[in-house]
Order: sequence, then C-alpha cells, then structure tokens
Amino acid sequence: MILRELFYFNDDNEMSKDDRYVPANDDSILKKGDTRKIRLTLKQINHLRKASDQHAIEKLKDAEFISKMYAPPPPEAAPA
Repeated sequence: MILRELFYFNDDNEMSKDDRYVPANDDSILKKGDTRKIRLTLKQINHLRKASDQHAIEKLKDAEFISKMYAPPPPEAAPA
C-alpha cells in the first residue's frame, strides 16, 4: 500500500474525508506462525470496493489533469 493512499489533503491543507482506510478496523496483527488463510467478511469486501472506486475516480481526475497540462497550446489570433 502506498502511503499517499492513507492520507489526503484538500486545497486548504486540511485532511479530507476518505473511505479508503479506517484505522479503527485495523486490529488484525499477524504473526510469523499464522499460516491459515484469512477470510474476508462482506463488510471488509465493501471497504475494498469503496477504496477501489475512489482509486478509479482519482485516476480519471489525474488523466484529465495530465491531458490538460500536456495539450497543445491554442492557436494565437492573428492581429487585425
């Protein structure tokens, strides 16, 4: 997991509401000897879906921003 996926700030440098990570749910500490497969609950699957949706929305916003940034400049108007 990338650190920037945990914390997001809006334009005013305030932490924004994000559905990707809920620290209260992070209580499953695994040990080296834990070899059994972890079963996901529907609640956990829903959190993963929300995080995936949020990531897809951000990729679209980034692609739109990048296309604007690297678009060719508009043609200059000829002086009359």
